[in-house]
Amino acid sequence: MMTRDITIQIFKWIALLALLWIFLRWFEWRSVFIPYRHVENTPADFYLRFEDVTLSTADGVKINGWYVPQPGAKLTVLFCHGNAGNIGHRFDKLLILRDLGVNVFIFDYRGYGRSEGRPTEQGTYNDALAAYDWLRREKSVAPERLVVQGESLGCAVAVELARQRPVGGLVLESGFASVPEMARAVYPWLPLHLICRIRYDSLSKIGSVKAPLLSLHSREDEIVPFSQAERLFAAAPGPKKLVEIRGDHNNGFATSEKVYRAALAEFFRSLGG
Repeated sequence: MMTRDITIQIFKWIALLALLWIFLRWFEWRSVFIPYRHVENTPADFYLRFEDVTLSTADGVKINGWYVPQPGAKLTVLFCHGNAGNIGHRFDKLLILRDLGVNVFIFDYRGYGRSEGRPTEQGTYNDALAAYDWLRREKSVAPERLVVQGESLGCAVAVELARQRPVGGLVLESGFASVPEMARAVYPWLPLHLICRIRYDSLSKIGSVKAPLLSLHSREDEIVPFSQAERLFAAAPGPKKLVEIRGDHNNGFATSEKVYRAALAEFFRSLGG
């Protein structure tokens, strides 16, 4: 009887640990990816001419994006958005880029907006590669005329893309060092950084990016500490520039719009835009 009781207790502990592991995996995924399916607006609602694009990734997932051309543009920006919402929530930045006279291709990762599938780290990398290859193939964009721009999670996607493909420039807005480093910052009392399976380790990758860098970050960012931007910036080979803005994580670009616009305009000019 005692042996049977011990066996039951062991199975209970195994079941409890299994449930805990499942919860931690779900919690990690849900903390990193916050997709929103419904796309509320299109560029047409803002009187922007655009192409609605559906393309296939190397692993067979169909993703959706918008190509917004500008007459006479010398540069094309491939925009990798953050972890929440979808491309329909980025019109403030899309309009700023329009005013700066560049073409823009903004796309949704798998599981976001009208893109198929479920987001994963490797999946987002595949999505960005497919968007890049589409611009090269369908729009004949030369690598030196292509700027990849990321915001928050999209910075990690942009860094990986710039590591794998030649680009003319890299823009990082509110970029973080890695998911484990973010886990340290957000949950300093828990050893979650030791069990992170999603990495997005830009810190170890950015040193191999051979493109000019513009980094934009706010000391008032309540989600990604400014120190992480400084570490990324220090690890980048250059040429590079770090511009400090004001405001919170999601609205710093609007709070500091004049500084934000000026920094992007100067960077684009330096690339021949």
